[in-house]
Amino acid sequence: MRIIRLPGIHHDANAVIFAGSGSNVLVDSGTTWYQMLQVERITGHLKNKDGGGQLDRILLTSRRYPFSGAAKHISESFGNAPIHIHSDAISVLETGDFYTTWANRYDSDMPSTKCEPVAQGDTFELGDGELFALSLPGHCSDGIGYFEKQRGVLVAGAVLPRADNPSRWDMPGGSLPELITSLETIHDLAPKSIVPARGPTIKGKLRIEEVLSQHLNFLEECQDNDGEVPRSWSRPARTAYFLTSEPPWPLKEKEKSSDEN
Repeated sequence: MRIIRLPGIHHDANAVIFAGSGSNVLVDSGTTWYQMLQVERITGHLKNKDGGGQLDRILLTSRRYPFSGAAKHISESFGNAPIHIHSDAISVLETGDFYTTWANRYDSDMPSTKCEPVAQGDTFELGDGELFALSLPGHCSDGIGYFEKQRGVLVAGAVLPRADNPSRWDMPGGSLPELITSLETIHDLAPKSIVPARGPTIKGKLRIEEVLSQHLNFLEECQDNDGEVPRSWSRPARTAYFLTSEPPWPLKEKEKSSDEN
């Protein structure tokens, strides 16, 4: 199996290809802004000896536009590959709701996207591995992570925006207690590497422990402070589903064009 992170361009979230011996799956799609380029990037990694390669399904971690906006176009580019998302978000995506997807914050339309439900415990066979769906609410109620147990790789979605950026909970569907519980769930899962929503993969037991502890300590302090963020932290941008730390937290790793595990 090959696991390839496609770093998000501009507002796009990271997308991850799980190329197995029996099935190819994409987790998250990015916005509509670069959807044609995204298809080219995906195709390049799926090419086989005959020059072709099929994407069998798309799994979404969130309704938010940076994660789901390009799903329809990518699906249609690969023979209408099925798209899966938490049941809470199906009507939102199928009606093209540009408010709760946040597409309006990016001055963009949200394509009407037909989806199938996914829930905690669902598995997706890859031939030489499988993806396990993990409920990770907190940023929004439909948060889902995908874990490849054999290799210990978790795609976390919006609950872990980046090593140095904690997630927001102060929007419709957000919940600070649920966000804390989701990060505790990730900690108990003990992944070997985590693909966050943005930025480089977080690798290694010690680094993952460091990142999760910093996020959890911050969120628990906010919970003790009636859900308020420290006044020294800057106000999030209109498009941001994450908070910017002050003083800055360490990122440590440099961005690469792609990561292959």
